[in-house]
Amino acid sequence: MKYPITLDALEVLDAIDRKGSFAAAANELFRVPSAISYTVQKLEQDLNVVLFRKEGRKAVLTQAGKVLLEQGRDILEATERLAIATKKAHGGWEPVFNIAIDSILSFDFIYPLIARFYEVMPDIEINIYEEVLGGAQEAITSNRADLVIGTGAEPMPGQAVKYQQIQRIEWIFAVAPGHELTKASLPLSRQQIEQHRFIVVRDSSRNQAPRSQRVFSKRPVLSVPSVTEKIQAQCLGLGVGFIPAHRIRDLLEQGRLIALPVENTAPVEIIGMAWKTTNNGKVLRWFIEQLSRHDFV
Repeated sequence: MKYPITLDALEVLDAIDRKGSFAAAANELFRVPSAISYTVQKLEQDLNVVLFRKEGRKAVLTQAGKVLLEQGRDILEATERLAIATKKAHGGWEPVFNIAIDSILSFDFIYPLIARFYEVMPDIEINIYEEVLGGAQEAITSNRADLVIGTGAEPMPGQAVKYQQIQRIEWIFAVAPGHELTKASLPLSRQQIEQHRFIVVRDSSRNQAPRSQRVFSKRPVLSVPSVTEKIQAQCLGLGVGFIPAHRIRDLLEQGRLIALPVENTAPVEIIGMAWKTTNNGKVLRWFIEQLSRHDFV
């Protein structure tokens, strides 16, 4: 199918609308006025519409012309972005970069980093999203993300994935003030803990069986979408559970959560960042270099 609406025609309509006349548009586009008139007439004939009307010496868009140009400008802007992305890709810069952050981390660290990146490359599209448990590892192995930050296990061999440690995570068993367990003998035993509702964060895996960690409850759990929501729910006394220590230091100091020692304390966990070894893009290399120097503690 041959489409009568071309990029050149849209550029002509845009120039006429901005400059107010065919002659002024011709001057801006370095064309003769007859060429501008021909482009508009040809487009009107092909579409069987009237695009401009005369008001004195000024060319004014009709309603049909306004609709065409409004959406046409979106096409022109998208074409410009496509051209920029193509040039970036040719230079080794990925035009779109996807970062998955495990819910174990807050997102506070990433925004100053992105601000610095925009100073270098402001035209790269960056997508940030959250993953939980197995979803973080799956995001990199299934190519949902170019870089995963906070994954808790080294990827399986043979998947061409590089893993680099970034932080040690200490887990704390915490409850809300006034919770029944604050009056129990310490350290808490598993038998004491399992009588209470646990709050768990849902695994975000899409292609594998979801999993959970550090859940000792015999009661139905309360499932939430992120560690942030888990912390909020535990502050409200809706359940108990283990929380990364670095996420709740302020809440412990404020007394909004109470840390309780338990038998067989949860071990320290090592988390890292992961990426495909086949990805040689400059955006990835920039973020790896910056994150390697970042203090996550």
